[in-house]
Amino acid sequence: MITPEFLEITAAIVPDRLAIIFEDKRITYEQLLERVNRLASGLTALGVQQGDTVTLIQVNTNHCIETYFAVAKLGAIYVPLNFRARPNEFEYMINTADAKVVLAGDRYVSILNNLKDKLPSVRHYIALDGKAEGWVDVESLISTHEPDPPYTEIADDATTVLMYTAGTTGFPKGVMLHHNSFTSYVLNNVTPVDMEEEERNILTVPLYHIAGTQAVMAAVYGGRTLVMERQFDPEEWMALVQTEKANRAMMVPTMLKQLLDNPDFHKYDLSSLKVITYGAAPMPIEVITRALEEFPGCQFINAFGQTETAATITALQPEDHDIPPGLPEEERAKRLKRLSSVGKALSDVEIKVVDDYGKDLPPGVVGEIVARGPRVMAGYWKDEEKTKNTKRGGWIYTGDLGYVDEEGYFFLAGRASDIIIRAGENISPEEVEVALNAHPAVEESAVFGIPDVTWGETIAAAVVLKASQTATGEELSEWCRQRLASYKKPEMVVFLEELPRNALGKILRKDLRAQYGESKTPA
Repeated sequence: MITPEFLEITAAIVPDRLAIIFEDKRITYEQLLERVNRLASGLTALGVQQGDTVTLIQVNTNHCIETYFAVAKLGAIYVPLNFRARPNEFEYMINTADAKVVLAGDRYVSILNNLKDKLPSVRHYIALDGKAEGWVDVESLISTHEPDPPYTEIADDATTVLMYTAGTTGFPKGVMLHHNSFTSYVLNNVTPVDMEEEERNILTVPLYHIAGTQAVMAAVYGGRTLVMERQFDPEEWMALVQTEKANRAMMVPTMLKQLLDNPDFHKYDLSSLKVITYGAAPMPIEVITRALEEFPGCQFINAFGQTETAATITALQPEDHDIPPGLPEEERAKRLKRLSSVGKALSDVEIKVVDDYGKDLPPGVVGEIVARGPRVMAGYWKDEEKTKNTKRGGWIYTGDLGYVDEEGYFFLAGRASDIIIRAGENISPEEVEVALNAHPAVEESAVFGIPDVTWGETIAAAVVLKASQTATGEELSEWCRQRLASYKKPEMVVFLEELPRNALGKILRKDLRAQYGESKTPA
């Protein structure tokens, strides 16, 4: 099965159901399919053929969804780019992808006009927010072509998405995802469209990210209505949930915390929400426990995965979030600890924990999490060496450290690249962060290693204090020493107003290392 069939099947079953609610637009599934087919015909007229790459740079809009399915219908490859990238990164990604067509929102037109001489593969530029000189207007392209694109025979294992993901160093890596990457997950984990049951899914995670793409695939196959927000804004999000009666949401921890901390949180009626899925970054226990209290009628799911695995490979299910009052203390402690896990493996993937030599590790022992199944990436675009390092014997080496318990629940212990090695001792940043975050004055922290001639690396911590709270570096270092092995205490503490994060809320330790790596200011 290929992904455009998700849309075709749903449009046949519930043609009049709303597929997309976006600002002043209401697009039914029948209308969405017609717009996709017309756009596919328009792209064909511009010369797009099977195997060509088509790049899009835009915040979340209906055009992102329409473009993906139109490109997929032609057997071409869709390349969504991070709209927060710098011009030199756009140049790198467009050129390495050999993009034939670029679609972009208004705010990126001038950037791309300045890059045109450096983008030799691009034949056409399509404007998504109205007419621009020298650009094709997407709405004109759709309206002037018939909804009958040429039929293309497409294999299930053909690459359909080339998704760039940040590397630990240098420019992003292009991850090749095939149709099976998405159909395997969706067919095994999502309930198909129901003529009687309707759901509305609010979509705020960016569509250049695998979490956003997975959410779209699941929604279309499930016949859900997508309530779209260009970019996450807490007030707008709550207003949309209240007005559109959204039932489902995908959040990252920082989004959920921003909602809970918003002074107007209790002014909105969010009772329509029945399922909140969260992931893409670690969820602090205090945030999820508070969310469970504030959304009493809502089920929570923690989804863990990465671009190379086409998103979710483990999930902590709603029943795992249930901690009823009156439990024996031992059982309560067990369930609270489980809230810090990422759950169990999904049915269409195999997951295990291995040592540095690829040997399976027993429960409770930290190693690298590896995964395999029909939906893992084909490889990295034009990079056989990185592909060989990451995909070995069919297994994706995720770069995430963790362990599995006796009951099959996986727990993360940081990124392999983030591990601090001090005098030969491996130190998990997350372990030190847990200790720091328990201090009554600390709002959040990020721990990272910095080079040291004597020890190889020493431990540094960037700390954000709670409002009206104070603490010194010496105090926090001593706090950790009392709770961890002495060699795990931070030897340098810097205080920040906020931690650097990417669009999905992941802390950018590499930015902290780059900024403070040469500093030797003691705690």
